[in-house]
Amino acid sequence: MLERFIQNKKLDAAKLTAKKLLSARGEANAQSMAMKLIESYEHLDPRSQTDFFHHLSSQFNPDPALVLAAAQRYHSERNESSLIQLCQVVEPPRQELLRRVNRAPSGTATLLKMRRNLLSCLKEHPAFEAADADLHHLLSSWFNPGFLELHQITWNSPAQLLEKIIEHESVHAIDGWDDLRRRLQPDRRCFAFFHPQLPGEPLIFVEVALVSHMAKNVADLINKQAPVGDPKSFKAAIFYSISNCQPGLRGVSLGNFLIKRVAQKLIEDIPTLKMFSTLSPIPGFTQWLDAGAALPEEKLSSAQQRKWHEAKNSLSIGSLSWAERLKNGWHPERSDPHEKTPLMRLCALYLMHKTPEPQGDAVGKFHLSNGATLHQINWAADLSSKGLQQSAGLMVNYLYELDKVEEQHEAFSHKKVCWSRGVEKLV
Repeated sequence: MLERFIQNKKLDAAKLTAKKLLSARGEANAQSMAMKLIESYEHLDPRSQTDFFHHLSSQFNPDPALVLAAAQRYHSERNESSLIQLCQVVEPPRQELLRRVNRAPSGTATLLKMRRNLLSCLKEHPAFEAADADLHHLLSSWFNPGFLELHQITWNSPAQLLEKIIEHESVHAIDGWDDLRRRLQPDRRCFAFFHPQLPGEPLIFVEVALVSHMAKNVADLINKQAPVGDPKSFKAAIFYSISNCQPGLRGVSLGNFLIKRVAQKLIEDIPTLKMFSTLSPIPGFTQWLDAGAALPEEKLSSAQQRKWHEAKNSLSIGSLSWAERLKNGWHPERSDPHEKTPLMRLCALYLMHKTPEPQGDAVGKFHLSNGATLHQINWAADLSSKGLQQSAGLMVNYLYELDKVEEQHEAFSHKKVCWSRGVEKLV
């Protein structure tokens, strides 16, 4: 009871400080008052933080009457003055409040934590969506790639930074310091984006393997015992892992700029490189199989429709879940040879036709929207438990042809996937 009373007092103090920060007095003393609001917020427990988000979402919205009047004036006059007024009254006062919070020395870090906490309860509290949209809008501006710094992570980087790389690697887990050291040898690279307001805090990082040809198997790239490659043999740069480190930046586009910046950096450092490709997981594939492997039939030729149905029948899609098949001992290296062709065909159709849809493969959507080509699907490429569960051990190469990425990015914006002849032959 006493603890709840204390929390309510802290919540009231945070609300009052937010109101003062947005006042004229708050503008004059923005930094000190922002620091006070940050301190108040950080002393709130999760329940009180949720109550603060309710306050933020309900008390700092545009005035509907002013918006209507400004909209009617702009509709009538259609000049610069009325447009400026409309833009001013439409913007939620909440955005200015958040801008003033950002003026504090720890303001940027606090807003990232705040959005991370808000996102965690957004599903339960849809009324927070407008506040989240404001945070996303501002963070997208403040974390514009033009403001970010690209740094290479090496074995000589600070230990605290290396620990964060181990912690945040989300695609292929790093098995301790020996594993990390191998991933930072001369035939491997790791690059990260940093923000000046968050020194020592990586925002997103990419791991790259420098090899002689396009990689088809991830085990070869992350093998701790693999010999270090000869620099004279480096012809291909394989992006095999991209990991986000800041949950508060969800939806803020960073990865596409990171890949392009890293590609340009590698070209400058290693002129012998001729190919830039990924070796990517297909996280939605077996879920799609379990759901019946549906496709937009209007996009398929009659021959593709026939082969699609044959592949589903051959694999008895719908009779067993993928988890049950694995439990029964299914493995690509021990599977019936007649299973490979239909499984590869279904994977190709999935990536070609489902990726542009809202629920399409997230990794494929990222690379294809970034201008890459769906280049090659690889059998038994990821034999880890995670790889077998999410994609039946299949992986895909997305090829980055730097002179085509803008054109292909535009194509994907119109839901057109660019694929290679090799992928087309599978279907």
